[in-house]
Amino acid sequence: MERYLYPHTIDNGGGEKITFVKYVKDETGGYLEVENVVQPNSGPPMHVHLKQAESLTIVKGSMGVQILGEEEQFYGAGQTATFEAGVPHRFWNNGTEPLICKGYIKPVDNIEYFLTEIFQSTKTNGGEKPGLFDVAYLITKYKSEFDMNDIPGFVKKVFFPVIIFVGTLLGKYGKYKGAPDAVK
Repeated sequence: MERYLYPHTIDNGGGEKITFVKYVKDETGGYLEVENVVQPNSGPPMHVHLKQAESLTIVKGSMGVQILGEEEQFYGAGQTATFEAGVPHRFWNNGTEPLICKGYIKPVDNIEYFLTEIFQSTKTNGGEKPGLFDVAYLITKYKSEFDMNDIPGFVKKVFFPVIIFVGTLLGKYGKYKGAPDAVK
């Protein structure tokens, strides 16, 4: 898979920036070093990386964390939150200053591509959420790797295929030509 040039920064236009600092090859296949800047009251919705572990160490600020079905927890500077592969989670800046974190995502697989496209769609859509055609395509194509828990299963199984069909007819997916195959 072709790698991005590093550092590679993405911005969702809604208070989140991720910098993929560098790709580090190791005996297990490699990982991405990342830096996050999250504005107050911002952060990703409940989601899951089915294949990747994610770890964030707070450099500055305060971070709220929730694992699906568990109570919220709060972390400060110097503390680390690690989310194992397959564990639905969300995090947010619960402070009044920008939250700055450093960490890693391992293994890489398609996380950088997926997040780059989701962030671009969100930014294009006013910073609130990704566009409907984009989220339907990306969540469906990469369902073996990622999921957005806030989207009902019925919507993903019934409506997303219809949206993708219409999007294909309207030529919405040309920008995804050459997209990497999902990891099975």
